[in-house]
Amino acid sequence: MTSGFRERVRSWLAEHAPRGDEHVPEASESAPTEQQLAAAKRFQAALFDAGLAGLTWPVDYGGQGLTAAEQQIFDEEAAAYDLPTGVFLISMGMCGPTLVDLGTPEQKTRYLPPLLRGEEIWCQLFSEPGAGSDVASLQTRAVGDGAGDWIVTGQKVWTSGAQYADFGALLARTNPDEVKHRGLTMFVVDMRAPGVTVRPLRDMTGSAPFNEVYFDEVRIPADAVIGEVDAGWAAAVTMLGHERVSIGGSVRRRYDPMTFASLRDEARARGVAGDPVVRGELAQLYAAERKLALLNARLRQQSDAGLPPGARGSVAKLAGAQVLWQAVRVASLVAGPRVTAWDPGDPAGDALALAINATPASSIAGGTNQIQRGIIGDRVLGLPKEPQADRDVPFRELRVGTQAR
Repeated sequence: MTSGFRERVRSWLAEHAPRGDEHVPEASESAPTEQQLAAAKRFQAALFDAGLAGLTWPVDYGGQGLTAAEQQIFDEEAAAYDLPTGVFLISMGMCGPTLVDLGTPEQKTRYLPPLLRGEEIWCQLFSEPGAGSDVASLQTRAVGDGAGDWIVTGQKVWTSGAQYADFGALLARTNPDEVKHRGLTMFVVDMRAPGVTVRPLRDMTGSAPFNEVYFDEVRIPADAVIGEVDAGWAAAVTMLGHERVSIGGSVRRRYDPMTFASLRDEARARGVAGDPVVRGELAQLYAAERKLALLNARLRQQSDAGLPPGARGSVAKLAGAQVLWQAVRVASLVAGPRVTAWDPGDPAGDALALAINATPASSIAGGTNQIQRGIIGDRVLGLPKEPQADRDVPFRELRVGTQAR
């Protein structure tokens, strides 16, 4: 069964997918041009038509109803190719799975098929200027209009892909009289609705993958609630679990400059592959990549068996960030000064330098490493909780809640 599936995937990719070894990464990929976005949508549509999108998602909503084994086979075969699917990471890895778990039948029917076809792209609207790692402190308000709809006012920040997203999963405060982890609600928001403003944020690699998003009395219909009203924290935890598995389990393409294979080839090209320190670091990186791959395979199998990732997603997220930092150490040994001073006119030099400059984000995006360790200690290892008095105080009475009155 799986051998036939592997052959089908291998054959389709060979005919339709660009080879990874023909790829030269550019900074613009984190903020794609209109042409790149159109190409990505065409490829995703072809993937869907071939029956290779949403492999483990329900058949009733456009998925294939297959198992984690088929997904792992696809990931293994796709690693050699440069699939233009990065713009769909949040849609496919975070928002879509949350809708599968918590969406109404009407929401699933409306949003999941076009999401899988690449016709509509999603973003995640959680973090705020005063609510980053402590997302539950958010102050964006959603107030009922008395007729069932909601009026949203507030600001989000560090929103990846908001500049080209069609919809977003928005977390807003609907009941400030509750403690901060209650009284939140998750909504589907149309990113082109009146009152939504997106402003790009440029990072140190020179690209602008993140955005500030402002909501100025944006109207959201009653049927846009994901889960239940005032139960948004549970919905957020569900999405964060998917997010951490998605980030930690992202397929590491063979052409990626920060993989073992790429750094091994770079070491050979630079004549340092025989250096015992370089060899030792490469060996450790190889072992770390294999352990991460096995961990993610296990999480996929458990999810396929009906066991949501929950806090175990934090293990994958933390492990993924640590692997990237190991790769930075190897790259520094192999490439030397080029990792901090490169020629902007040299695309090959840019690839490694940009990857290294982007690595610190792996310890922040999706929850900092410190937050992940706290979650693992609390919910996986069962260690004593830290005292947090603000969990028992109504949000209106907290200092951070003064603007939400």
